[in-house]
Amino acid sequence: MNPSCELCNQDGGDVIYRGEKLRIVLVADANYPGFCRVIWNSHAKEMTDLPPPDRSLLMMTVCKVEQAIREVMQPDKINLASLGNVVPHMHWHVIPRYVDDAHFPSPVWAEVQRTPTPEGVATRKAALPLLREAILRQLDQMI
Repeated sequence: MNPSCELCNQDGGDVIYRGEKLRIVLVADANYPGFCRVIWNSHAKEMTDLPPPDRSLLMMTVCKVEQAIREVMQPDKINLASLGNVVPHMHWHVIPRYVDDAHFPSPVWAEVQRTPTPEGVATRKAALPLLREAILRQLDQMI
């Protein structure tokens, strides 16, 4: 663990699943209900810092989270990102995207394009309990 690393010292979101090697969290982002992170528990900066079986586990988990988000949230697109420029700890963003979201078609970190409708955001927030269940179900199928 790295004592100065945010993801070594904090969960990084609302924990849906915590395993020995990784965790899945919901990110508190008002514009993006269903935005998840898959975070490697031990401190590693890059995918190649992990042995091949761990890389496979991490990517299989990212795909399972993506699959659950697609099933429940019905996004127009999924964005997957592993940047690590601000927090150099191995984690993947799994973000449901909609043509009416605040940034579409740009990345969620770009300049805001529009204000999402409160009804659209509320509908997506209402699906979060089902998303939690779907993620756990996907992980059960993986194990």
